[in-house]
Amino acid sequence: MPDAVTVPADRLLITVAPTGAETAKADCPQLPTTPEELATTARECEAAGAAMIHLHVRDREHRPTLDLPLLKEWVAAVRESTDLVVQLSTGGSVHDPLDHRLKVLDAEPDSCSLTMGTTNFGDDVFMNPWPFVTELYQLSQERQVVPEFELFDLGQVHAMRRLLDRFGLPYGGRVHADLVMGVPGGMDGTADALVAAVAALPAQTTSWSATGIGRSTLAVALASLSKGGHLRVGMEDVLTIAKGVPVESNKQLVDRVVELARIAQRTPMTPAEARTFLAIRAA
Repeated sequence: MPDAVTVPADRLLITVAPTGAETAKADCPQLPTTPEELATTARECEAAGAAMIHLHVRDREHRPTLDLPLLKEWVAAVRESTDLVVQLSTGGSVHDPLDHRLKVLDAEPDSCSLTMGTTNFGDDVFMNPWPFVTELYQLSQERQVVPEFELFDLGQVHAMRRLLDRFGLPYGGRVHADLVMGVPGGMDGTADALVAAVAALPAQTTSWSATGIGRSTLAVALASLSKGGHLRVGMEDVLTIAKGVPVESNKQLVDRVVELARIAQRTPMTPAEARTFLAIRAA
């Protein structure tokens, strides 16, 4: 695999999470919930500076689904439209059974999310028991899918260390984590929480990004840039661009962090650079 140092140190990995599983299309008509809408969003966000896309899939009635043919259709829609690294969520919605979530890798994404523990998620519970986490991780190694370790609190940072110590490095040898901050029930979306989480990351970690949910979006983005991290943005995570002002598109959110990156003297990675950086397998 190419070495991560071949990507210049000033490069910024921007991941766009365009849809999520929580927001209803009826409440947010601009949310991309069809393969056609997704392809348009993916093209716009790639042109704006995103290098990876984090996908939750919807059915024909715009409801969250883990139906394998639809997962494959959405992956194909991105690949036919862009060069973006395709990351599928293995979280689905909080109501999806664990066995269905394991089958997400059958859609052959470049990357997958891998949440490192169970989290109170607003009024719901996002279940990720240890046996499920270990089975999903080993499956990702076998399928040569690069995981992104999603960390909602400091206990999950510890669990990530435990996983790596027991089962070794992921496929490709890179260890990329994403701090998901500001979820009701998880760690706060603050600079203090980000610094604490980054300080506790396992020694094997080669890169990390941060996601600020809701009103924490800007604070987390600025803290991550100042700490040398990377960013995830998108309508999965926030639906306003300012207080009381709805987001018009995912591109608008990518544009904003590209401007923040310019001020911080960071240049968005291309998808090709992201593939090298994350050690994504060749097509």
